[in-house]
Amino acid sequence: MVFPARADERHFLLVGLGSKADFDLEAFRQAAGEAARAVRKTLNRSAEISFAPWQGQTIDNADALAAAWVEGWLLGLYSFDRYRKRPSGPDPEWLHLGCDISGEEVLREVRVRAEATMLARDLVNEPAGRLNPTTFVEWIQARFGSYAVRINVYQGAELEAKQMRGLLAVGKGSMHSPALVEIAYESAEGEPFIALVGKGVTFDLGGMNVKIGKDISDARMDMGGAAAVLGAMDLLIRRQARRNVVALLAIAENVPDARAYLPSDIISYSNGMNVQVKNTDAEGRLVLADALLYSATFEPREIIDIATLTGNVGEALGLGIAGMWGDSDMTARLKAVGASSGDLVWPMPLLKDYETQLMSDYADIANWAPTPYGGAGLAALFLRRFVRDKVPWVHIDMANTVQVHNTRGYCPVGATGYGVRLLSDYILSGNRFSDQEPKLETMAK
Repeated sequence: MVFPARADERHFLLVGLGSKADFDLEAFRQAAGEAARAVRKTLNRSAEISFAPWQGQTIDNADALAAAWVEGWLLGLYSFDRYRKRPSGPDPEWLHLGCDISGEEVLREVRVRAEATMLARDLVNEPAGRLNPTTFVEWIQARFGSYAVRINVYQGAELEAKQMRGLLAVGKGSMHSPALVEIAYESAEGEPFIALVGKGVTFDLGGMNVKIGKDISDARMDMGGAAAVLGAMDLLIRRQARRNVVALLAIAENVPDARAYLPSDIISYSNGMNVQVKNTDAEGRLVLADALLYSATFEPREIIDIATLTGNVGEALGLGIAGMWGDSDMTARLKAVGASSGDLVWPMPLLKDYETQLMSDYADIANWAPTPYGGAGLAALFLRRFVRDKVPWVHIDMANTVQVHNTRGYCPVGATGYGVRLLSDYILSGNRFSDQEPKLETMAK
């Protein structure tokens, strides 16, 4: 609530945080986003926040409070105004923090964190006519080409040579060639890689199983997983994190034309698995399969794939929390990291008996099952077939969290940048590796 004052006096903004028992840093971030937009509406160019009401209460850590507020403030002011004549308005230029922090590095790291999240938002919000497989690859090369990383782009004959036939099939109907982009960041000698695999379908019209609806412009957001991986990589590189991480981005456009792949097609993968295409709108798992198989090249100790994969996950978990399947130790850590970062994620079971629903009369497995139930789990079971045995792996389905339809907290309408903070915080958090074999959340029916 804004209390305006006379021209020569301060205005006051009161922000409610709910009950003291429920207060945490995420509530502080959400409040900061709301406050930032409220200040912008007043056209004031500066603001000061007092931390006195919270210090000594639930959280007595000035650095943590300041970091949470600044992160929420910056993300709350985000707007995608590139194609608008009337932008959202001038942002406040100064934010005065009414507390003592340990050093400027705290705020520098928060700014990098917010900028990485906004980078992902920009990519996901971009119209498909501007961000297609060709321009997406060019953007990646331009953005990461100045970093100390190794970038490889595989297209055309190179994809065929590497037997990445899922990518080739899905991208056949587009005028833009599909690609597998590899970004390897090595800064910790002797440490094994962690592989981040992202789905980068720049527009998903459903292929020959074409989507219908009054407005399917959200289909451009089907590269949200790739955007999350790119944002996380950008953050880790700029933070000079002492980690070895490889990003593998499966990029394609799933549209129909005379050359497009068809329901009933059989795709033969490099591991000898033959997949019958029952539905060309279940394309994400087909391109991720290639990237998961290729990740074995790096002998990773852990693999995380993230994708806007199924609408079914939203039916199970709503629009505020993503689902994940896989190694139980990894999912437990990711859940904790998500609760802290604000990118919420919830462990889901892999029901082994459900695999029978993916059986095919013509191939080893099908990419889709004719059932309205458990589709997100079936997709995870499909992907597990393409992960090297005994490698800890988690699949994150973020289809329900890639965007918000109503402005709330620090998320304006549109892309959320989900996954950037989750992935980067997970990689930065402690000693992740052990010699234990993966513990899959797999159970009998």
